[in-house]
Amino acid sequence: MVNVPRLVIAAPSSGSGKTTVATGLMAAFAARGLAVSGHKVGPDYIDPGFHTLATGRPGRNLDAYMCGPELIAPLFAHGARGCGLAVVEGVMGLYDGASGLGELASTAQVAKLLRAPVVLVVDASSQSRSVAALVHGFASWDAGVRIGGVILNKVGSDRHEALLREALEESGVPVLGALRRAEGVSVPSRHLGLVPVAERRSDAVAAVAAMAGQVAAGCDLEGLLALARSAPGVPGGAVWDAGGAVGGGFPLPAPSRNRGSAPDPAPQAPEGLDLAGVKPVVAVAGGAAFTFSYAENTELLAAAGADVVSFDPLRDEALPLGTRGVVIGGGFPEVYAPELSANEALRKAVAELALSGSPVAAECAGLLYLGRSLDGLPMCGVLDADARMTKRLTLGYRDAVALTDNVLAPAGARMRGHEFHRTVIEPGAGDEPAWGMHRPERRVEGFVRGNVHASYLHTHWAASPGTAARFVERCRG
Repeated sequence: MVNVPRLVIAAPSSGSGKTTVATGLMAAFAARGLAVSGHKVGPDYIDPGFHTLATGRPGRNLDAYMCGPELIAPLFAHGARGCGLAVVEGVMGLYDGASGLGELASTAQVAKLLRAPVVLVVDASSQSRSVAALVHGFASWDAGVRIGGVILNKVGSDRHEALLREALEESGVPVLGALRRAEGVSVPSRHLGLVPVAERRSDAVAAVAAMAGQVAAGCDLEGLLALARSAPGVPGGAVWDAGGAVGGGFPLPAPSRNRGSAPDPAPQAPEGLDLAGVKPVVAVAGGAAFTFSYAENTELLAAAGADVVSFDPLRDEALPLGTRGVVIGGGFPEVYAPELSANEALRKAVAELALSGSPVAAECAGLLYLGRSLDGLPMCGVLDADARMTKRLTLGYRDAVALTDNVLAPAGARMRGHEFHRTVIEPGAGDEPAWGMHRPERRVEGFVRGNVHASYLHTHWAASPGTAARFVERCRG
């Protein structure tokens, strides 16, 4: 077993202050010289960026829907290796999971899988004695979830705090902190949530420092650390390792009572990969416009034998020297459409690489960048499709099957992913669609064109490590 002190920071609902408390705790303990690992329940990309800033280590996601419950403990142990504390920020309300699937992908499920104590962050701005009933309900709802303390957020005054503490004395759950409202800890947001760290780094640094100061002043750090150290060993067997996982093909998470019937086994990745040869350069898009990626995806590419090099489509006028494949993840290209369009040299370089038959994998923002236009501005033109911003939010988990043999998966392989965007692309699928969607509705989506794979679907490659191996093998071809 892995024995890392750990806390899960949860709340009764979104907007209660989880990000402030979790990020502030990470930064406050890191400032004390403790090696801290930051984790986020669910598919969110933005919060882990703030965790990275607070800890100096990659922020990690723990998503039981996309990766399966059986990978939560190994992925956690991988991210927390060598740390004296791990802080896991929850998602939505403590017991909210994937729609219609019980506790699956909820903060509560992850806390139980990690055997981690939960600290409940409560927005106390409009209540006093009722806070005790709220905390009692959350603490007693599931006997497998251990709520080890409460942090009161948005407390109005000393008198208000005294009333809240008095009420909670009867609940049996200790108060481990009380935070007043503080303007300095606010982080700018827009249509898809917080603004990523990469876009406003100096402001983000200041916000994280303010969070750390507020939490250090208002919370019992010694009590919280003692609670973290009370957690037993993490079950779940071996620590996840990209090198060991990379040849694992396209497995599905084991079925459970929440998952329904198990699908047919998916095809496996090609065998006999030669990882000892010259490393092909795989260029991965980054910079302010393309901030959405899971750390494990890049680690798997490197483990599969790629020389992973980043590039910034906003600034770089050429792909990295020797590029044999390109990966373009998610982000906010709609915010930077004029700048992306103005970088004509790079747009042409990407189009020429795709036309040459080199592998290109694009998710969400990458899909828009590969299209003909975005909000009327020219993009790479690799796909005969045009994208635009809308007011409608498309959000949720997806079950998908690869309809066409492609650079990421063989035809018939099943993947679980997530969509999160306010754009549409027309048409929504090419003559050879990337995916057939089976949840929440049946439809086809995305584009496969030669060795180009482009789709709105975000995927976590730890769930299908054969994806990285397959992509790198195509880069060698």
